[in-house]
Amino acid sequence: MASSILYIHTVLVLVVVLLLPAPALQAETEPCPPGFEHYAEYRMFFGRGKPGGGTVSDGEWRDFLAAEVTPRFPDGLTVVDAGGQWRDSKGAVGREGAKLLLVLAEPGPDAVRRTEEIAEAYKRAFDQQSVLRAVETVCAAF
Repeated sequence: MASSILYIHTVLVLVVVLLLPAPALQAETEPCPPGFEHYAEYRMFFGRGKPGGGTVSDGEWRDFLAAEVTPRFPDGLTVVDAGGQWRDSKGAVGREGAKLLLVLAEPGPDAVRRTEEIAEAYKRAFDQQSVLRAVETVCAAF
């Protein structure tokens, strides 16, 4: 079971990295349109399957969001229900529910540190091997 979870997370990392457009990997090189500003868009993928069986419940997720995420990004965030799938070493397709967290913040090491803290807290709370994190520079207007 643990090797399947590790395989899932490895596949998810590869898929996200391969799907990122080349400009996403570069610094703020393109100017934003009038009225837009540069932000870092942080995406975090939280698997909901528990290694011993069962899933992270909606209540457990809400409690985690309130205790660990909202205090670190109080200006706002978006959570999307998601699902992932992967093929294990025997060719069987596995599926797992997930939560996708999207946060726009000032680019820089402070926000990166906060995403690291959130990932570590989730891994500890739900016995996870990893939380996938991705970042991209975007132009946004509010």
